[in-house]
Amino acid sequence: MVVSATMVDVKLLGAWPSSFLYRVIWALKLKGVKYEYVEENLFNKSDLLLQYNPIHKKIPVLVHGGKPIAESIVILEYIEEVWPQNPLLPTDHYERAAARFWTKFEEDTSSTFFAFFQTVGEEQERAIKEAKGILRIIDEQGLGGKKFFGGEEIGLTDIAFGWIAGWLRIMEEAVGLKLIEDDSFPHLQAWIENFKAVPVIKENLPDHNEMLAYFKQRREMFIASATS
Repeated sequence: MVVSATMVDVKLLGAWPSSFLYRVIWALKLKGVKYEYVEENLFNKSDLLLQYNPIHKKIPVLVHGGKPIAESIVILEYIEEVWPQNPLLPTDHYERAAARFWTKFEEDTSSTFFAFFQTVGEEQERAIKEAKGILRIIDEQGLGGKKFFGGEEIGLTDIAFGWIAGWLRIMEEAVGLKLIEDDSFPHLQAWIENFKAVPVIKENLPDHNEMLAYFKQRREMFIASATS
């Protein structure tokens, strides 16, 4: 493959437990874009991160030609525009709009799942009820039997929802409660298997045991804070 000028000088700042980071990794890998990865310590943020993302001070940050782009969905859109090979959005205008709708739906609803993970008692019960309602919408209306959100090929919306395929299961284990029962959300469960079977995804997932240990530690911290 010929490396163009747009594929030169790409740097990615991230932290290994972050699903937001992996969205960007998957997109870059699917596009065949080479990049330098810089691991950040979220509890001791580097001057580089603060320089490149002074407003939110969060990862991931993509740096292309010395110019930083923050916020994972914004980064995905940027990657799609700069590197058009192996497109992640459909060419059809309506289908592209639908992809953006479901990506926005993910952005608007993901906080409910963090509430499930971070809370206890009645607050967690409310989050569980709301999260299952969101999963039902994804299962029945977002997927409805399709292999991927856009049809037969993985796309930007699948990448946005990719945390469900890995991180949600680990969150469930850490909490000790299941949002996705074995006999529930059949379309979503089929999508999870299809998503994880894509070679780029399969080869670029964090270690399960390391993630579980990390999330259990975080869960204990949240419980201690909530009950203190």
